[in-house]
Amino acid sequence: MIAIYARVSTEEQAKKGFSLEDQLKECRKKANSSEVIEYVDRGISGEILDRHALTRLRNDVRDGLITKVICLDPDRLSRKLMNQLIITDEIEKRGVELVFVTSEYTKTPEGNLFYSMRGAIAEFEKAKINERMSRGRREKARQGKVLRNFQIYGYDYDKENSQIIINQEEANVVRLIFNLFTQPNDLVEGINGIAKYLTNKGIPTKRGAKVWHRQVVRQLLMNRVYTGEFYQNRWNTEGMLGNKYKSKEDRVPMRERPKEEWIPIECPAIIDVETFEHAQRLLNESRRRWAKKAKHDYLLSGLLRCGNCNNTMVGMKVSNWGVKELVYSDYKNYSGANHPGCGRRIKVEKLDQEVWDTILQWLNAPEEIAAASERAGEEEKPNFEEIEMERLKSEINKMKNGRKKLLTLFSEGLEISEEEIRESLRELKDKEERLTKDLKDLEKARKNIDQHIYGKRLLQEAAEFYFSKGQKELTFEDKRSLIRHVVKEIRVYEDRIKIYTF
Repeated sequence: MIAIYARVSTEEQAKKGFSLEDQLKECRKKANSSEVIEYVDRGISGEILDRHALTRLRNDVRDGLITKVICLDPDRLSRKLMNQLIITDEIEKRGVELVFVTSEYTKTPEGNLFYSMRGAIAEFEKAKINERMSRGRREKARQGKVLRNFQIYGYDYDKENSQIIINQEEANVVRLIFNLFTQPNDLVEGINGIAKYLTNKGIPTKRGAKVWHRQVVRQLLMNRVYTGEFYQNRWNTEGMLGNKYKSKEDRVPMRERPKEEWIPIECPAIIDVETFEHAQRLLNESRRRWAKKAKHDYLLSGLLRCGNCNNTMVGMKVSNWGVKELVYSDYKNYSGANHPGCGRRIKVEKLDQEVWDTILQWLNAPEEIAAASERAGEEEKPNFEEIEMERLKSEINKMKNGRKKLLTLFSEGLEISEEEIRESLRELKDKEERLTKDLKDLEKARKNIDQHIYGKRLLQEAAEFYFSKGQKELTFEDKRSLIRHVVKEIRVYEDRIKIYTF
């Protein structure tokens, strides 16, 4: 039996079928027989060895069903020389004749050399094609064009202008998700609650699914594109092409490139940066804050930490002289606990009341909160920190350019000793590191100021929610939602508590 093998590497070619049909037509002419079996791989790259039709062909050769294999060209068998040689060796070991339409192949030293050279050239051509395509995509990205439709919820892809544009209907859902997660409300609790809410409202996902999963909501909340930050050339997908044909152990993972290689693309923002950063802080603590339901409800669950041993404090029921009472405790009795705790206990009723009274004091001063937020929203004049940050950035760039100039001078063969070059490079590097540290310290200080301003805004939002319902109508869940909205953590000491806000 004569076997014909044909392959096309893209889904587009496979659907149109022109290239594929041409291969089969030429191979049938070469076979000049009606006793043929056709093995066809559609839309699979030649870099992959484990192809469905090719695997069947190799098995049939091994089982002695095939006497001759006809293929248009060696690069249809594989685009990698090593894989070509593996397949060829398997075929010839069984005494099967291997024939190519575009070239003569003979089992002689000269024939083997020519065959290997063709394989090496095919592999080189494939690498060059990939390199040119990658370079072209990077250049297109540097021109501010979006390479493809990334299917980002809240946005559409303008193919004509190669840009991301806002999908207003989806953008409203994005804003809703962030509002539900970061603001006090009566509708949902946590990420899972948001997913159920969207599902119940019949809002479809980007792919049209009717059910929202909590992980989809979480990924959306973590996506910085909603603040206008969108990057291309961020991920290195080299070697991932054939992952779906490989076992889990052999699959190549996606790797993140160094940040300096990322290419920023202009993208319209849907969420302001402050809201996004607040969502990230809540996400980091979501495991503590939205733990599974306990037998008893605790107003401060997920927020308490012992000021002495640093253990988290949880609510529990204990027996005190035969009387059952609820307490918050830092004691950890499970295996693997880093620290068993210092044994601090405080009555739930006492601590809940103390914290709630403090929150009420803050909430009952809406005029001060509003004034603080109003001042925060005013346009600020350039201050010392901003001027100094710009100066440091300029100095860091000078250090980098200085190192490049030194290396250029050395490569041009000027009379500078290698030791002098090393010493100068070392000095520039040390200075750059000091400047970078100073810049990070200033940025951190600036971020703390911004966070403090945003914290006042959160408090104002909480006050509006509180006064809209009235203190007497606030349920236990309302109180807990309000506290979690403004409080990041509560440290419990022997004689006092300290409340940290966002």
